[in-house]
Amino acid sequence: MADPTSLSPHRRRRGLLIVLSSPSGAGKSTISRMLLEADPNITISVSATTRPARPGEVDGIDYHFVDEAEFNRQIEADEFAEWAYVFDHLYGSPKEPIKEALKDGRDTLFDIDWQGTQQLEYAFRTDLVLIFILPPSMAELQRRLHQRGTDSEEIIAGRMRRAASEIGHWAEYDYVLINEDMSKCLDDVRAIIAAERLRRERQPYLLGFVRELVARPN
Repeated sequence: MADPTSLSPHRRRRGLLIVLSSPSGAGKSTISRMLLEADPNITISVSATTRPARPGEVDGIDYHFVDEAEFNRQIEADEFAEWAYVFDHLYGSPKEPIKEALKDGRDTLFDIDWQGTQQLEYAFRTDLVLIFILPPSMAELQRRLHQRGTDSEEIIAGRMRRAASEIGHWAEYDYVLINEDMSKCLDDVRAIIAAERLRRERQPYLLGFVRELVARPN
């Protein structure tokens, strides 16, 4: 697939904002990583956060790591498209890179929860593709959380309590997938994105193209 920014501006589609949401452990982060590896035309939205960097994380690539005072300054300056308080830390998506990507026909991926999704809808509804990923069962969700080996029993219990509330927002999304098989779920996400890229309203050049087409003599 051609890089959309390499196309003539007269034939360039508008970008997509692809939202993947799910309860922790249902697979959205893994699917996000696989999607980015499979499709060079999609980039991840780099969020700002007040949480400390984890080993191996790089500022500006994994997150923009800021203190709470700076985060609050950016809120006051209306620099975020969405922000939320999650697991004792603040997270937010800077607005300007999103606007630039849309204009340039580049697709941006968001790994965010329902709170952030609602805020994005307010600002960018016609540009959004909302995908919610469900686990096949709560027992399987709990098994996956234990299998990761990164959280204490107390944290896992908290994530399971939060999962029920998060799943309650499934009907607010355009597409809902049950992640029984990671590869199949990834294929479904890619099929959704391929179809959404072809929607008429995402190709603003078509009106002029069709007018020129029918105006040409036989």
